[in-house]
Amino acid sequence: QVQFVESGGALVQAGGSLRLSCAASGRTFSIRAMGWYRQAPGKQRELVAHISSAHSTNYADSVKGRFTISRDNAKNTVYLQMDSLKLEDTAVYYCNRVPSTTSWGQGTQVTVSS
Repeated sequence: QVQFVESGGALVQAGGSLRLSCAASGRTFSIRAMGWYRQAPGKQRELVAHISSAHSTNYADSVKGRFTISRDNAKNTVYLQMDSLKLEDTAVYYCNRVPSTTSWGQGTQVTVSS
């Protein structure tokens, strides 16, 4: 069963930056589309960024121009660079395949303060 371990979340002021990392298990990482999802309190989990095996990227409108997803296939790792953070970016962030598997990691908390 594939596993994901997210890290890098923190408390940050609005306008600040964070870089999240996600280590994935398994030998098929390089051929899988990967994504970053987030879930804010009282809201459904949403896909905010994804990257194909060919490194093409797509973003939700809410983060476009501020977040950058990347991957390192040699390390089975996907990253999310988050700049110009806003209060509404506060959420638990998860990584998973796209489409997602049923195996979710513990996530990493991002809290943006004013």
